[in-house]
Order: sequence, then structure tokens, then C-alpha cells
Amino acid sequence: MRWLVSTSLQLRVIVVALMLVLLYAGYNRLSNTPMDVFPEFAPPYVEVQTEAPGLSTPEVEALVTIPLENALNGTPQMQKLRSKSVLGLSSVVLYFEKGIDVMEARQHVQERLSRAAVTLPAVARPPVMLSPLSSTSRILKVGVSSEKLSQMELTTLIRWNVRPRLMAIPGVANVAIWGQRDKQYQILINPERLRLHNMTMAEVQQAAAGALQLAGGGFMDTPNQRLAIANTQSINEVSELARVPVSTKSGNIIRLGDVADITIGNQPPIGDAIINDGPGLLLIVEKQPGANTLEVTHNVEAALEAMKPGLPDMELDSTIFRPASFIEMSLAHLNTALLLGCLLVVLVLAFFLYDWRTALISVTALPCSLVGAALVLHYTGKTLDTMVLAGLIIALGEVVDDAIIDVENIARRLRLNRLSAVPEPAFKVVLDASMEVRSAVIYGSMIVALVLLPVFMLPGLSGAFFQPLALSYIVAILVSLLIALTLTPALSLLLLPNAPLREKEPPAARWLKTKYRSFLPSMLAHPKRIIATLAITLSASAMVVPFLGEEFLPHFKEYDFLMHWVEKPGTSLEAMKRITVKVSKDLRGIEGVRNFGAHIGRAEVADEVVGPNFTELWISVDPNVPDYDATVAEIQHTIDGYPGLFRDVLTYLRERIKEVLTGTSASIVVRLYGPDLDRLFAKATEIGNEVKGIDGVVDLKVQQQTRVPQIQVRFKPAAALQFGVSPGDVTRAVSTLMRGTKVGEVYQEQKVFDVVVWGEVAIRNDINAFRNLLVDVPNGAKVPLRDLADIQIVPAPNEITRENSSRKIDVTCNVKGRDLGSVARDIETKIATMDFEQGYHPELLGEYAEQRESSNTLLSISLNSMIGIFLVLYADYKSFRLAGLVMGSLLFALTGCVISVLLSGAVLSLGSIVGFVTVLGIAARNTIMLISHYRHLELKENIPFGQELILQGAQERIMPIIMTALTSVLALLPIIVTGNRSGQEIEFPMAVVIVGGILTSAILNLLFMPALYFHWGRKKEAEV
Repeated sequence: MRWLVSTSLQLRVIVVALMLVLLYAGYNRLSNTPMDVFPEFAPPYVEVQTEAPGLSTPEVEALVTIPLENALNGTPQMQKLRSKSVLGLSSVVLYFEKGIDVMEARQHVQERLSRAAVTLPAVARPPVMLSPLSSTSRILKVGVSSEKLSQMELTTLIRWNVRPRLMAIPGVANVAIWGQRDKQYQILINPERLRLHNMTMAEVQQAAAGALQLAGGGFMDTPNQRLAIANTQSINEVSELARVPVSTKSGNIIRLGDVADITIGNQPPIGDAIINDGPGLLLIVEKQPGANTLEVTHNVEAALEAMKPGLPDMELDSTIFRPASFIEMSLAHLNTALLLGCLLVVLVLAFFLYDWRTALISVTALPCSLVGAALVLHYTGKTLDTMVLAGLIIALGEVVDDAIIDVENIARRLRLNRLSAVPEPAFKVVLDASMEVRSAVIYGSMIVALVLLPVFMLPGLSGAFFQPLALSYIVAILVSLLIALTLTPALSLLLLPNAPLREKEPPAARWLKTKYRSFLPSMLAHPKRIIATLAITLSASAMVVPFLGEEFLPHFKEYDFLMHWVEKPGTSLEAMKRITVKVSKDLRGIEGVRNFGAHIGRAEVADEVVGPNFTELWISVDPNVPDYDATVAEIQHTIDGYPGLFRDVLTYLRERIKEVLTGTSASIVVRLYGPDLDRLFAKATEIGNEVKGIDGVVDLKVQQQTRVPQIQVRFKPAAALQFGVSPGDVTRAVSTLMRGTKVGEVYQEQKVFDVVVWGEVAIRNDINAFRNLLVDVPNGAKVPLRDLADIQIVPAPNEITRENSSRKIDVTCNVKGRDLGSVARDIETKIATMDFEQGYHPELLGEYAEQRESSNTLLSISLNSMIGIFLVLYADYKSFRLAGLVMGSLLFALTGCVISVLLSGAVLSLGSIVGFVTVLGIAARNTIMLISHYRHLELKENIPFGQELILQGAQERIMPIIMTALTSVLALLPIIVTGNRSGQEIEFPMAVVIVGGILTSAILNLLFMPALYFHWGRKKEAEV
């Protein structure tokens, strides 16, 4: 340590030059650092989707989902497995341990999928792993609409021109298209019409497939060259397809157009989109994990702008959902707070030091420490987000504290040396003065690291949020320690030895020390009163804590809102479109709402596994809206005007956090496990009725795992004997007529369009016509479907959800008017009084469960950290009494935190709790510095223990203590003054708590600690 300081003094010019290089390099490098609003908070996961067209929900679960679950269970480092089965689709999601490489996890899953895929039924398509996505994957929602082009024409342009361009942008993982209407060449048949021409469906399919078949023609070798033979497809238009011959009967050629209607249409939609009151497409651009949100957003917007000239008659609106706006706003707010905090710190230093040289040396530590810390985080792969910036802001006071302590002591020793009869060399004075305070600073930094150690042990989402904050805080402290060991002594030796000698101290310091010295003796005379005051304060704070409310994370002040809009299962797309258009008009009539977009149902290769009854409404609010809260209230009032639907109003970040915690969008989730769906739903309904009456419960919802009508076609075994038909014949006929069978493709201008054989619309939409469908049998006859199969409308579950190989159903709710913890505890009490059958059990999940687990983890590990802090203190002081004195001072600092929470709403969030932990480190440093100075005066300067030692030590330390407290408070003051605005939602309650703790810590060190040391120090001397 002494070697490092000595070397820095000898190479002082080089040290200063290196720091200038550091600042220049940091500016250039950090301008390109990835930025985001929050760190990646979702655990690594892999989603596997399997299409099984035509299978009912129970069949999908039994034939697809469960076999895949059995194959994927036991995948290395997997934590949990969730699945969802709906009509024709299975989704299995595997969540992995934090830290696993996503590519490695996908490799493990792929190895098992390759073995499981061959066991699935023939109707199921190969399982597909979706692209890896970040925790806040959706970076842009682009509304596409047109007054002249149809949805099918829009789809053709978007799918073949726009989407490939966007997918090529680095960082883009997927572009899902809602409202997609893929162009198809449709051969619409009617069995009755086929009967009149004595034709079968198989003949139609065979003729169409033959006309569209592509095959290589080989090549021809001539004496001088080889010529390739290409069989060019001759069909590009509907009229050309209609002229394809099917058969020759009695010398007459029967064409496709004679037995079927040839038209251009689109496949049966699985979802839809509404853009600003009308039909359109909604593009959802999703980013890869670790991608720079701002960079990807800007690149996507630039690509869209570049393509606009080639997309006439089409309107592209990329502002429906743009999280980059919130990120830019949040980072701007925090950067402003950081700059204002730095400015206030500079003003405080200039005021108290009253000398440009010492102020300059102290201030230099700020940019060097912050830039150095940011570079360390950059080169370790960290993203610069609001939590990292918050850690740097909180560290401002501590960063400048190291320099203040060093400069103040060096300046004081140089002044005394110049007044000495036999002055020593300035080099030695600066070296000795720096080393004099170094031990205490190092121990203080070690304690800061120990105090924040519990934050690194936080589980799940809590750890993902707060570990970057703790890391940036600790890195800034360690870099500032390095600066204090190198740059600060070097600058001091360059600037201070030849500075004009001031006979008097700065005016502020002189006035404070005079008042302080006259007041302090009265405090030393009554140590018992001080001890009683401390005991009463600590007791009162401890009594208040159990009555504080609890919440996990605050509401984020975003300007993009989403609303879940859920009708009864079985509702059609058309019905959802009608009600969505109506609410679009209502919402767009609210002042401040800029635009509207909604996606209904699901899209191809997208992460929404829902039915047509599920809609998400998205609106964007103008950031310059006069009254944000009033606008949000008006939005909520409008949404509440649609009874009979489940609906909520959320910001995207809030929804994603809830989704990561439980897989739902609610704050509190009661998850009920059990084998039987009917019993699960009945018990879940009972739980819902119990919870409904609890004060503070809103948006109560029992998962809609209800029965929906389904047409069941069951083959009659007797038909096989009577007509010689097999179940496969019936299944293929029904599938072709009702779902369509692909027979080939048409290639146009590098685009590919399917050609399908399908039943006429009148057949597909009429159950009586469906019963009377004519099915071809082997003897050439045509038999009505009703004679070959029993056709019934039966109930079937709309969805089946599972977790860890067990069926489940959720009862969800949000909280309003009360704190989260109180409502959750009331729900726990209600559930504890209920009886559950064997094989059925509930779990309470959501924000409260995560907050409770995180708080318990912090508490348990903090106790171990406190033991570690005590051992560090004992290693420094070699005294149990002095170590205990510092530990007691930490508890008193927490009383200020409790008072701050009371004054700011009496609700403890996870950010507030982390603020409590941070205060411990700050308070410990200040107390250590004071006690270490007392010991230095006693042991090194041979001042006898007594009142004079206490007065001199306190008087010499008052300025560093006040400057440290003021710089720490003023660094956070911009956040507190500007309040709970965008980007500061988590940092605001944390800053309030830290400021309260710093103020009480300063009061303790200035007023109470001298008397306590006077009372306990002599005993310590006797102990030694």
C-alpha cells in the first residue's frame, strides 16, 4: 500500500497524464455502450411449440404435450417446466438456472426433442423452438393500414418485402405478423357438384398436384457445352389453373374450373389486428437477449423509413409501442440527476474547502472514479441501464469522500509542517498524511462490500434488478479507493506544497468548529442521557417496522399501455373485432392518447398461445400530456365501462415483471394443482369467492378453463362393413373439406403462394351441410357423412395449463387501496382455513411471494454480513468494545431510514430495503473514520485519553463528516426533488431511505459518538 502511494508520488506527472487518457478513452468508449432501461431479469428459457391441426385441447395435451414433457423433464440445469395446450397447438416452456448459456440450453433441448419428435402422432408437425428473446423482448409495434389495399395485399407486401429486411437487422430475433392473411390459390369444391360430374375429391387433388409439380429436367451434353433442362411452371393465374384438365368423360375434357370454383383467398385466420379503429396488420418486432434496445430500434425505424417509397398506399405507424422512448426518457432523467448531483457536490466542496486547489483535487476524483467504474462494467459485458446509473449516483458521496478525507488531512499536515520550526520534505509529509487515513478508508471499503454482499445473494427477479446496482456501487467505491491511493496524493504534491499559506481555516470551517467546540462539552457531561435517547429511539423504530406496508416494485411511469381484453372462451374473431373497434374509438377520444393498436388471437411463430377470445390493446400516450395521472384514470374508467370482460390496464414493464414471476399478468396468484379439470375449476371458483371479499382486491379472475362447444366426428365401425370405407377415408375427406389440403405452390416474382383444395364456404359454415357432406367410398358411390360417423356437439376444455407435470389453474388479482403485503397475508389466512382433497394443493405466488423470499434472504445473509463486519472491525481495533460501538452506530443509522419510510408513505418496497442495506456501509465508514482518528491522536500523537482528546478529534473530523454527509445527500437530492418520474421509480424510495440514514448517522457521529467514545474508550484502554 505504501509502495503504491510512494510510486504515485514519484511518478506524479505520469499518473495525472494517465488519468487524462482514462477520461478521454472513457468518453469515446462509453458513447457506444449498450443501453437499456433494466437489466435482463427473466431467467433463461426455451419455448417449444408444436402445431397439431385438428386435434382438440385434451388430445393435444395427451398426445403431444405430455410426451414432450416426459422427454424434456430432467434437462440439465432446468428449474421448472410449464406447458399450455389449446386447440391445435402445444406450448412447452423450460426455465433454466441463471447464468446458463442460452445456446447450451437450446442444444440440450434439441437433443431430447429429436428423440421425442418420432413418438408424436402423424398429424402433429415437427416441434419448433422459438427464437431466444430478451426479458423485454418487444421493442416495437408497427401498425400497418391502408385505405386502398386489403389485408391480404398488405400481408403479401409485408411478408415478402418488409419482414425479411427487418429480420436481417442485427439484434432482431423475430417479427410476428398479427392479422396475417396469406394469399392462397383456392380450389373450392362441393361434393354435390362433383357427384354431378361423376368425379371424386381424390381426382381433383391429383390433377391439381400434377399440374403444379416441379421436377428437375436433368441436362443435355452437346459437343461443346452442357445445357440444363428446366421444367418451368406454366401456371401463374387463376384462369390458367381453371383450365387444368381433370378427366376425360365420353370424349369431353373436364377441367378444374368445371367442377370447382377457382379463386384467390386466404387461409382460415388464427388472429387479427385493429389499427386506429380499422383492420390492418400489427408487426411485433422482438429482440435477442443482450441486444442494444436503442440501437436496434433506431435501425428498425431507419429501415422502415428507407422502404416507405416502395410501399405506396400503405401507412406505417411505429409509435404504437416504442419502449425506446421510455428508455431515452429514463436515462435522460438519471443522467440529469447524476450531473446535477455532481454539480451540487462541487459547490459543497468549494464552499467548505474555500480553496480552488483542494477543491479541484477533490472534484477530480468524481469523473475519474465514475468513468473508471463505467469502463470496468463495460469491459465485463454489463449494459448501462437505470440500475447501474442508480448505483453510480448513490456512490457519488462515497466516491468524493475518499478524496475529501485524503486532501483534508494532507492540506492540514502541510500547513502544520510549514508552521513547524523544522519542516520536513513535502514528499514525506504528503506520503505520511495519506497513509495516516488509509487504513480506516480501506477497512471502510471492505465493510461496504460486506454490507452489499446480501444483495448478490438475492434470488430470481430481485437479484436480476438489484445486483447491477450493488455491483456498480462497489466498483465505483473500489475505483475511488484506487484514485485516492494514486491520483489524489499526486495532485496534492503538485498543487499544495507551494500554495499560499493560509493562517486561518476557511470561514465555514472556522465558524462550524467554534460553535461545535462550545457545544460538545455539554454532550460529554451526560453520557447516560445520550444512551437513554439512543435506546428509546431504537425501540420506537423497532416497534414501527411491523406496521409498515409492503410492496415488491413500484408502478413505472411509462407512456405505453397495454390492456388485456378477454371474452368468454369460444368467442369468434368477428365478435372480438367488433368490440375491439368500439373500444378503439373510445380510447382514441381521450385527450393525450395518440394512437391505438390491438392484436386478437395469435400469430404464426409467436409467443402468444391463446384463443380468438384473447386480445391485447395497446395505446401510446403523449409524453407532454398535461396530467399523466388524470389521463391514466380516464383510460381506466373507459376500460371499466365494458362489463362482462376481463380487462386490466398495465404498463409493459409491469406486465413483463408479473409474467416472469408467475406466467400471468397479476400481482397475486393463487395457483391450484390437481389432476381433474372439473374439480380444479370448482375449487378455484371457491377460492375466488373467498378472496373476493378481501379489502384491496381488484381485477379478480379465475382462469377461464371452461368447456367450449366442439363438433365431434366419431367413425361408425359398422360403416366399414357396409360401405368398405376406412376411418382414414372419412378423416381425410373431413380434413380436406373443412380445413383444406395443400396440393402445390405457385411461384411469382420470388414469392411462393400455396394452392389448396378446400370446401365451399357454405359447407364450412353450416352444421347441417356438414352432416350431409358426401364422402367418396371405394365402390364409387358418395355417402353422406352422417351415415359414416356420429356427429355431435360436445363440450371440451378451451385450454389446459400445466406446471412441473401437473395440471394447474390460477386465481389471480391485483391490489388497490392497500399495500401488497397486507392483502396477500389476508389471502393466505383465507386459504389456510379451506379444505383440499388429496392430490390438490394451492401455492401463493406473485410479487408478494417474491418480495417475501427476497426480504428473508436479505435478512438472513445480512446477519452473516454483520458478523463479518464485526470481525473486520475487531481486526482493526483489537477491541470488542470499539467494534461493538461501531455496530451499535449502524443500528441508530437505520432509525433515520425508518423515519424516511414513514414520511414517504409508510410502505417498504424492495428498493427501500436495499436502501437500508446501503446505509449500513455509508454509516460504518463515517464512524470508523472518527474512531480511527481518536486512536491516531492517542497512539501516534501521544495525546492522553480525556476530554481534550475527544474535543480535538471531533473538531478535526467535523468538516470531513459534514462534507461527506452533505455530498451524499446532495448527490441524491435531484432524484428526491424530481420525485417518482420515469426512470426513477425504483431509485426514488431508495434515495429517500438513504438520505434519512445518512442524516441520522451524521447526527450520531457529531453529537453522540464523542460522548459514547469518551464513556467506552477508557474501558477499551484498560482492556488493552
